[in-house]
Formats: sequence, structure tokens, C-alpha cells
Amino acid sequence: MSQPPQIGSAEEAVEKNRLSLKGLDRNVKVLGLVSLLNDFSSEVTVRTLPLFLANVLGVKTGIIGFIEGVAESTATLLKIASGYWADRLRKRKALTLWGYGLSGFTKPLLYFAETWGLVLAVRFLDRVGKGIRTAPRDALIADVTPEPHRGRAFGFNKAMDKAGAVIGLLLAAWMLSVMQSGQATLTRASYQALVLLAIIPGLIAVLILAAGVREPAILSEKHSKPSPLSWRSLDGRFKAFLGIVVLFTLGNSSDAFLMLRAQTIGLSTMEIFLLVAAFNLVVSASSLPAGILSDHLGRRKLIIAGWLIYALIYLGFAVATSAWHVQVLYLLYGLYYGAFQGAASALVADLVPSERRGTAYGLFNGATGVTVFPASLIAGLLWQWFSPAVPFFFGAALALLSACLLLLIPEEKKQ
Repeated sequence: MSQPPQIGSAEEAVEKNRLSLKGLDRNVKVLGLVSLLNDFSSEVTVRTLPLFLANVLGVKTGIIGFIEGVAESTATLLKIASGYWADRLRKRKALTLWGYGLSGFTKPLLYFAETWGLVLAVRFLDRVGKGIRTAPRDALIADVTPEPHRGRAFGFNKAMDKAGAVIGLLLAAWMLSVMQSGQATLTRASYQALVLLAIIPGLIAVLILAAGVREPAILSEKHSKPSPLSWRSLDGRFKAFLGIVVLFTLGNSSDAFLMLRAQTIGLSTMEIFLLVAAFNLVVSASSLPAGILSDHLGRRKLIIAGWLIYALIYLGFAVATSAWHVQVLYLLYGLYYGAFQGAASALVADLVPSERRGTAYGLFNGATGVTVFPASLIAGLLWQWFSPAVPFFFGAALALLSACLLLLIPEEKKQ
């Protein structure tokens, strides 16, 4: 009888991260736990949707790209609006709770999916939830964290997020090894079992958030409520950074294409699960150290390093010909996430005043969300019209260009 996979490595990564938690607020720690549980749920269900669509429903890559693009981009206006209203109402927690709740209560509907239309609807609602919660959550973290520790705080959140992904994917891989008996592609029964596995952690995350996070009193009364969104009122460096991130994101299509690329190289469904789990373990282990490093060396340097790593990795995916190529590239891909994600979020907080952070995070996440739609659609069409390698050449070229442009932005000023 098959045994459950060992998850000690994921637990060791979380324990290692605890050694660097000095100076982090209670809200940051609780939100980290919420991220762990929510990402457990998401990785088991949403991450595997491309395989479900391709293997079970027989959907072509162009439609998969369309679904991924619509799911991300249609929530963009909510990201911007929720950030603005988080500033105006000063209710970061309430919006964050609604966002996590919507995602937690809609993902179970994937159990009943028999057409790609229902999958699209669930993905849309899940991303609406993400759109509602992302900017207020990031503002919550920034509000309670002093500037010298922001990289650490956002790195911790990303580390916990990916630790949940590791645990979820390893358990999912074990379930597939038991249910599929060596079958290379995903089956409907297996995917439905994964959806059932993901329900409870997602709902528990909502309860912990409701009980454990406190609304901070950071925005003092001397700060007036923000005026309607004004592009001119934002720091010039923030606007330049936002534009470069949009350019980069145009070549950063959904990670669904990485999974499909792995399958075309010859990896089975269970092997892909284990590989993505290893990827998330690298992210979990590297996010907190990278965030701390950004506090000392500067956010921009870490972001540029991440984009250079990304470009090399995407070039590798373009020319990969064997399974070990994909395995090595996926692990290196985790270093990109570790270097970029926490540093980018911390840089946004550095470039805007506290009373506009919700709005800034809404614009930041919203702009990238808008770009995901054309990015995923372009990737799907390039794959379908030319070859699986072309989308990765395209992404690598834009990453290199973005890294060069970011060098032109002045270093962030220490407060």
C-alpha cells in the first residue's frame, strides 16, 4: 500500500522561517497562516485546472489561455477599487475577509465541472475574491510593519503561502499515486478527490482570519480621506516601476503553460505534482531570506536579479528536451519567485505614503492583472500557431528588457 509523502522538508522550511520572525506584528503572522491554508486549497484545485481541462475535458491550449486570462483580468477593476476603498473606509480587514471568503466558498463547485464554461465561472469568482483581498491584505502588512522590516514581512507571507502549496501538492501527489495506478494523465475521479481534499483548509483560513486579525489604527485622523484616484498625485518612481512591471507581465503568462510544457516533455501527472511541490518548497525557503536581503541591499537589486533569473529559466524551457531539464528549471524558477515577490510588494510601500497604500497596491495588482489576459492569450496562441517553445522565448525577451529599464529608475530613498 502506498504511503503518504514525507512533508518534513516543508515543515523544516516553516520552522527555519520562524527563526527570523523577530519584529513581525501579530497580524503579519496570522495572515501568514491564512496564506498557508488558502494556498494549500488553491494549489490542489486551481493549479491542476489546466491538466483537468486538457486531459479530462479535451480543451485546446487557446481556450486554456483564454480562461486563465479572463479569470485574472476580469478581477482587475476590483483590485483597484478594493485598494481605494480600503484607504477610504480604513477597513482593511473586512475587505480581506470578504475576498478570502468568496474564494473559499466557490472553489468546491469545481467538483461538478463538466464543461469549460463552469470552470471559467469558478475561476472568475475565485479571482474576484483575490481581487478584493490582495490590496487590503498587503496594506495591512505594510501598515503594521516599520520600513526596515517590510522586506522581511512580505517575504514571510510569501514563504508561508508557498509552504502551504508544498504540503498540499505532496498530499495531492500521494492521492494520485493511489488512485491512478501509474496512469499518465489526470482523470475526472482523481480531480474530484482533490477538490474534496481542498475544501476544509480553505474554510478554516477564513475562520482564522475573522478571529485572529485586528484592524490596525495606523491611519491617523490627521490624514484626510483619499481623493478620487489621481495619477498625478503618485510618486514618479512608482509610476515608472508600475509601467515596467506591466511590460514584464506581458511576457509572464500563466504558470499553466509551464505545467503543459512539462507534460509535453513527458512528465506524468504525479511527477508534475511533485515537481510543482518542490518549486514551492524553493520559494518558501528563499522568500524570507530574499525579503531580509532586500531590507539591507535594496529592493531594486533583488527585483532585477529575479528578472534575470526568470529570463534564463524561460530560455531553458524553450529549448528543454528531457525531463531532467524541466525539473532543474522548475526549481530555479522558485528562486525568481523568492527574489521578486516580497521585494516588489515592499518597494510599493516604500514609494507611497501610508494613506495611499491601499490605492497603490490596488493599482499595482490591478495593472498586472489586466496584463495577464493578453499575456496568457498571446502565449496560448503562440503555442498553438508556432510551437511550445515560442511563448518562452517571448517571455525571456521581455524580462531582459524590463530588467534593463528598471536600472534607469533611481534607488528608493530610505525613510
